[in-house]
Amino acid sequence: MVEATLARIPQPYRDKAIKHRELIKFLMVGGSTWVIDTVVFLVLKATVLADKPVTAKVIAVLVATMVSYVLNREWSFRTRGGRERHHEALLFFVISGIGVAVYSAPLWVSRYVFELQVPFVTLVAQESADFVAGQIVGTLVGMAFRWWAFRRFVWPDQFVRRQPPPPPPVPAPQD
Repeated sequence: MVEATLARIPQPYRDKAIKHRELIKFLMVGGSTWVIDTVVFLVLKATVLADKPVTAKVIAVLVATMVSYVLNREWSFRTRGGRERHHEALLFFVISGIGVAVYSAPLWVSRYVFELQVPFVTLVAQESADFVAGQIVGTLVGMAFRWWAFRRFVWPDQFVRRQPPPPPPVPAPQD
């Protein structure tokens, strides 16, 4: 999928995209888990956690984080790593735990510092502020933190997994 997408990008942008292939994959995983995060957050906030938006956000981030681990390990950073899986997973989830705080902080500030909640603002303003703070600002800040931390601590360059060499090309039949 990435290769097909890269082939459609015009030069000189294609070379830059190839150079940053790992980042592109990370962003694609992030986009997918953003959808999961958003759906879980909105469903919880509209139903069982209507009066606890930060709790709904934390649960949504945790669900998205579990999916993120599998996709990032097996796709985005598949050529990195090399540690025992349980050590790698522990580092991933510790950093992701810190990421939960980073992702949730803008929503907490919006609600409890700026008091962008009913009765201080309208319901429409509250819901808009919750979405912008939780799903846009929180996601951008959280993704930047996780990109840096995953590459620095979970899948650093010095633990690159060795990939098997590609099979030799099959010679064309001669007439």
